[in-house]
Amino acid sequence: MGKFTVFVGSLNREAPYFQGARGVGLSVHSFDEETLETVQLAETNDVDNPTYLSVTPDGRRVYANSEVFVWREGVVTAYDFDKAAGALTYLNKQPTLGSITAHNCITKDGTKLLVSNYGMGAGGPDRSVVVYHILPDGSLTPPVHSIAHRGTGPNAARQERAHAHSATETVGGGTAIVADLGIDALVSYAIGADGTLKLRRQTHLKPGAGPRHVALHPNGRFVFVMNELDSTVVSLALDAATGGLTVLDTQPAVPAEARDSNHCADIQVSPDGRYVYGSNRGHDSIVIFAVDQEDGRLTLVDYAPCGGATPRNLCLTPTGRHLFSANQNADRVTIFARDAESGRLTDTGRFIAVGTPMCVKMAIA
Repeated sequence: MGKFTVFVGSLNREAPYFQGARGVGLSVHSFDEETLETVQLAETNDVDNPTYLSVTPDGRRVYANSEVFVWREGVVTAYDFDKAAGALTYLNKQPTLGSITAHNCITKDGTKLLVSNYGMGAGGPDRSVVVYHILPDGSLTPPVHSIAHRGTGPNAARQERAHAHSATETVGGGTAIVADLGIDALVSYAIGADGTLKLRRQTHLKPGAGPRHVALHPNGRFVFVMNELDSTVVSLALDAATGGLTVLDTQPAVPAEARDSNHCADIQVSPDGRYVYGSNRGHDSIVIFAVDQEDGRLTLVDYAPCGGATPRNLCLTPTGRHLFSANQNADRVTIFARDAESGRLTDTGRFIAVGTPMCVKMAIA
């Protein structure tokens, strides 16, 4: 422990809802947790707008979504990373059956990839969540199953239709929780061995909340959701037997005066489950909450400046000693030291210089 491989997806094609595209696409870096040294190991511009990545625990396989505004159907691309050679090798790509491909998740058994399409406009296959099998060489099969959400929410500008933003498998495995920003719902699906998704439960959040990303407490009992539209963080209890979720607590992610100009993005839980971290675009901060280990309720600890602008994605090292913030409009991934006792963050002054970083993931080197 202490030496990690860091994968960064960055914007390399313009989109009207992003503020420039200055990135290379996909890059790989080493990180030494003792010295804070980072070294670039590989990069490729052979993937369009990889706004979200998943990486296998050994850092060998990378799955990158392409989010391109004019495409009615996105793609997901599989890469092999050879650390010894410092090389990314293209494996294959598959269509995502939907537009504005926003998120992907490797199942815990390593056999499947779940891809979420935010979706805009009409036309094309317009599926919300798509499942692929992962072959032994790391490549992806064609889609084996997909589902489509339908509905609207009260925010006419952002909830004119369903917008699946992420799919996250529970700690116990076998159930995917899909956060749909457009219909203010968390939809739980059983993941079949053959890749089929079977509806278990649907949990509705406050109208206009706009759930975006989900994080899981390591005890498997608590689920935390970052709501993009109303800038709140929700903690919920998970019933593993049914996939049902019950709201335990809701807290603002930013001070009241900042809510109208803020859009929340990512959420992470410390490895020990004691703290939750959420990124605020607009307020340009990382909100920190302490988690009550008995009832899952949240207590505000701090708003830490994100070390840049527009923190789109966060990543904790497996040790929990450091947190990385992909600051989209500052062209840097800022590195914070994390105090395990207080949960607070300190900017180390170190960063990875990357144009428009969108996503950062990590594996043990």
